[in-house]
Parts: sequence; C-alpha cells; structure tokens
Amino acid sequence: MFEEFIHYSTKGIEIAGVIVIMGGAIFATFTYLKHYRKATESSYEAFRKQLGRSILLGLEFLVAADIIATVAIKPSIESVAILGLIVVIRTFLSFSLGIELEGKLPWRAGVSSLRDENSLK
Repeated sequence: MFEEFIHYSTKGIEIAGVIVIMGGAIFATFTYLKHYRKATESSYEAFRKQLGRSILLGLEFLVAADIIATVAIKPSIESVAILGLIVVIRTFLSFSLGIELEGKLPWRAGVSSLRDENSLK
C-alpha cells in the first residue's frame, strides 16, 4: 500500500514538472507573440528568461520525484548510483541555465553580469 502511494505520488510530481515546463513554454511563447509587432531585444530576453525559469522549476520537480522514488521504493546501491547521476546531470543543467539567465556566476552576486565582470578586468 505504501509503495503504491509513493509510486503514484512520484508520478504526480513528475507530471507536475512536465506541466510546469510545458505551461511555462506556452505562456512565454504566447506572451512573446502577443508583443511580436513591437518585439525588441528586451522582449526576446524576457521570453528567454520566462522559458528558462519554467525549465528550472520543472527540473526541480523532476529531481524531487526521482529522489522520492529512489529513497522510498528501492533504496539499493544501483538505484542510488543512478539517482546520483541523474541529480548531477540535472544540477549541471540547472546551474548552466541559471548562468545563462542571470548572466553571472551564483557566487558573484555583487556583479551585475558576466559582461560587466569582464569589463572590470
């Protein structure tokens, strides 16, 4: 009974992650197309940021579902190793997307962007 509950819960969280990614992509695209006639570089940047944020949030849901499924259902060495690999890959994706969206490294909060950082050198 517990395993069945965890199984359906993780499936629900995975579905929520996919919905967040798809919904964010649709919303970002709709917003961009709504302003398409007066599209500027800033509207393109807004589109990219909205899309990137939805992908990041969706990835967080998917990682949470993987952690729950692995720890609660089948905590074997093999499943934990696979989970570790999945988390590393998704963390790298999240980190890369975060840098792409913000234009700066997370530990460089005082610098406004990588372009500004390069101009300081």
